[in-house]
Amino acid sequence: MRAARLIKMVLLLQSRPSMTAAELARELEVSERTVTRDAQALSEAGVPVYADRGRSGGYRLVGGYRTRLTGLARSEAEALFLSGVPGALREMGLADAASAARLKVSAALLPSLRDAPDSAAQRFHLDAPAWFREPQTPALLPVVAEAVWDDRCVTARYRRGDEEVERSLEPYGLVLKAGVWYLCARVAGGSFRTYRIDRFTAAVASADRFGRDPDFDLPAHWAAQAERFARSILRAEVVVRLSPGGVRGLPHAVDPLAAREALRDAGGPDAEGWVTVTLPVESEEVAHAQLTALGPEAEVLAPAGLRARFAADAARLAARYGRADA
Repeated sequence: MRAARLIKMVLLLQSRPSMTAAELARELEVSERTVTRDAQALSEAGVPVYADRGRSGGYRLVGGYRTRLTGLARSEAEALFLSGVPGALREMGLADAASAARLKVSAALLPSLRDAPDSAAQRFHLDAPAWFREPQTPALLPVVAEAVWDDRCVTARYRRGDEEVERSLEPYGLVLKAGVWYLCARVAGGSFRTYRIDRFTAAVASADRFGRDPDFDLPAHWAAQAERFARSILRAEVVVRLSPGGVRGLPHAVDPLAAREALRDAGGPDAEGWVTVTLPVESEEVAHAQLTALGPEAEVLAPAGLRARFAADAARLAARYGRADA
């Protein structure tokens, strides 16, 4: 533990001109007294750590000293590629590996390039969770993430409806979609499936490793799964007449896949410039909620029941807004 801390201290000092005891203590998560003792230990071991006295003093390396202990471990190198998603790293238990990786890269950079990580961080940020919801980290995510990284088989129990099911899984990859974590895994001896990790009630990684299918492509698999799921819930159809504004707004009001297919198969505009589309929807109830967002830019033609609901909405709105002010 102390050896790792001493190495980290050297790397920190190598990546910056100087650091105060308070700064080192904060980075190393120790007391300033421990920093003093560690600096003395490094000096005794031949590492030229110099302490500047006074208000603006601190610790620095002298003589152009550079450590050769900058090789990335496998876990650090893999975590480095995810360093743009700090929240996800924390939830998977990889924050320490990513921190060590970034520090080693900073130590290896030329002095003129050492501000590159901070510069990049100010120009790019990935905010994965959805708006208006508090993201929840599944309790078993670190266990599953470690198994994914080590290619270890997992025995998992998960909720399926009102029952719990146990499966032996080969965990291939994790996906964070709008704040929800999913596991793409192959059932032992079977096909690939996708599981919501917050539905796992137990997960135990075994000592056995599985051989990865070299043809498996996580982004392609996820895209296919997402499209398959979207199609599976679009079980009904409605016929809608759209103004030019309604055409532009449709992909933002309904499922993008449904909007894309409806507009692709639509005919040309009528004499008023409106377009009639047949739109796949989950249900009339969902269609009513979604198409309401288009307001007067959409006219439902069928089914009759849904058209009647919009007619009733229009009558209520006209009555409300047609009233003279009291």
